[in-house]
Amino acid sequence: MKVRNSLKSLKNRHRDCRVIRRHGRTYVINKTNRRFKARQG
Repeated sequence: MKVRNSLKSLKNRHRDCRVIRRHGRTYVINKTNRRFKARQG
């Protein structure tokens, strides 16, 4: 998991990436390719 400033660039790396907000933090998760994970905040 990476902690990044910009999650929009990570979302564009793979077509299954989703941007999700949980507990005031923003996450990029990917069900099919698990290594594309990131957190903001």
